[in-house]
Amino acid sequence: MMLDCLVIGGGPAGLTAAIYLARFRRSTLVVDAGESRAAWIPVSHNHAGYPEGIRGKELLGAMRQQAERYGADFRGGRVESLERLGTGDGDGFRARLADGGEIDARFVLLASGIVDLMPEMPALYQAVQRGLIRLCPICDAFEVIDHRIAVLGHGAHAAREALFMRTYSPNVTILSLGIPPELPEGEQARLRDAGIRWLDSPVREIGEEAGRVAVLTLEDGCVYSFDTVYSALGIAPRRQPVLGLQPEFDEDGRLLVGDRLETSVPGLFAAGDIVSGLNQISVAMGQAAIATTAIHNRLRALQGGWSEGPAPRA
Repeated sequence: MMLDCLVIGGGPAGLTAAIYLARFRRSTLVVDAGESRAAWIPVSHNHAGYPEGIRGKELLGAMRQQAERYGADFRGGRVESLERLGTGDGDGFRARLADGGEIDARFVLLASGIVDLMPEMPALYQAVQRGLIRLCPICDAFEVIDHRIAVLGHGAHAAREALFMRTYSPNVTILSLGIPPELPEGEQARLRDAGIRWLDSPVREIGEEAGRVAVLTLEDGCVYSFDTVYSALGIAPRRQPVLGLQPEFDEDGRLLVGDRLETSVPGLFAAGDIVSGLNQISVAMGQAAIATTAIHNRLRALQGGWSEGPAPRA
């Protein structure tokens, strides 16, 4: 059976895509490894429509229920690779899964996301849920106004995150974990001018006091207390399924796409954090809406010889 669209990934982008495609009356299967980055969110306060905030797992559950209501199908598993079945538009792809299964689809939407590179520590997930370790200052910096903030990292990403946090607190420290700084010329001077402290010694232990204050013991024996620790160690895009298709990537390893979210491989679309841009739920959902409307219109043209129809509004 040739599906209209295979969606790889069950995070906000993949689930939004499933809702749209199901309501477009397209045969759709979502293959989900159950590793959405959104599942780590303790409570999102900047996702519109939830004035009291919403837990990441709760949001994912509601979105999946909505997609299933309209007929989208789901399969647990991991797509290992994709190959094209032809060179014409709509000839499709064959996906090979880790369990040996195969799925054919005319179009593919990759919504596999990214993995945050995290500090090695026991009970990491629980630490994130308690707010001891945070991942997204755009999402939750408002909740840490005037806190004592530590940023774990050593490169330009950590420097940018520390400078971003100065909007919210005068007390920001970068912990480079013993790795020499890898910064553009003049960046360390910018940090000093902003009053941001830089500590070079590796972190030996992370603890807590009173349920939330992070206590970091460094290799040099010094102990520091912070209200919040942000991890800025970088990301790893989940791009394994499409490597064999040789699409174009940006310098961070994320997929480059056009204004309708199609990659350089015809018929392969992408949405969410796997696409270069802002790692936000609202962005992922918007990208999925644009991509799936483009896919639906391509299918209309293939199946009936109709015009492509109105372009999706960005």
